[in-house]
Amino acid sequence: MSKSPSSLRLGGLSWGLAALLMLVGAVALAGGQKALQYTNSLEFCISCHEMKEQNYNEYKDTIHARNRSGFKAVCADCHVPHGGLDSLVRKVGASTDVLQHVLGTIDTPQKYEARRLEMAKEVWRTMKQTDSRECRSCHDVKAMDPQLQGKTAQKQHLKLDDGQHTCIDCHFGIAHHEPAGGVEPRDVVTR
Repeated sequence: MSKSPSSLRLGGLSWGLAALLMLVGAVALAGGQKALQYTNSLEFCISCHEMKEQNYNEYKDTIHARNRSGFKAVCADCHVPHGGLDSLVRKVGASTDVLQHVLGTIDTPQKYEARRLEMAKEVWRTMKQTDSRECRSCHDVKAMDPQLQGKTAQKQHLKLDDGQHTCIDCHFGIAHHEPAGGVEPRDVVTR
């Protein structure tokens, strides 16, 4: 006596229920991926007035936003790891910006400026800890032609091989104003 397809079981679940769960999982995965993509968009990032008024207005005329090649790096390109668990961890960490907005800590230009150095130090610390991972997703030191660089740039880029230096040590204030206080990324101690 053969069993009918409706009575077949998969690990204690009926085939129909298993198929439904797989469909729900696929929809949730696709929706989650779409949500992550949206939260990496420039439009999402500048939907908070602090980011639009402070950061976007500083960024929009920089080399990362307007240049001869037409390449455009948006907020997530520099501030969010490009894939995997690190990206999700960064998204959770970025929720503190929303919390700071709700609490009124950075909700005016004056309050934002008062905290700019503290916020910059945190970004610099992360970039130093990850060896400027986000920078390197677009900029490949090995692909640079030293002959096209000035003598100082050639000398400084050689220091990247020592493990003591990273992109942010020299390249800061490129997309955003430098915070007042006379502190630079090289002054920030990593944890």
